[in-house]
Amino acid sequence: MTLHVVPLGGPAPAGLRLRDGAVAVPALASQVRPALVLGERETRELLAAARDQDVARDGRFSPGPAGIQLWDGPFTGPHGTHGEAQQLGSVDWNYDAPAKHYATIYRVMVTQAGIDAGHTTASILATVLALTGMTVDSNRITAAVPPARDPFRRLAAAAAVGS
Repeated sequence: MTLHVVPLGGPAPAGLRLRDGAVAVPALASQVRPALVLGERETRELLAAARDQDVARDGRFSPGPAGIQLWDGPFTGPHGTHGEAQQLGSVDWNYDAPAKHYATIYRVMVTQAGIDAGHTTASILATVLALTGMTVDSNRITAAVPPARDPFRRLAAAAAVGS
């Protein structure tokens, strides 16, 4: 495997070809440290609110299993493509971590279009969380204590060792 550094907007190194239609989007990314854990109720509410304002329904959000993207407007292209809409950024998470239906937010990204529109990683996170009334500095955003994966597993393991 050979890795090449491809300067955005510049000439490609010899022998490297990008696929037609491929788009390289420069972005800023902030790692969320410590990771932000949303409980089951908050995660379900956030996904439902993003689906209600989906880009396919004249909204600005595109929810998925890996996070929620923020766009500047609804998709206007043929067959549900983005058309003139530009992605402003995204909130990325691991779903079902640390427990089922929890979401662990680990990164927030802002695209160049988002930067041009005056967004920061904090404003992208705030915009997405505001879908359900959460704020970045709210007590609801402190890391939730996840339930034990299987409280009986520890008892079964201890019983097996004691046998």
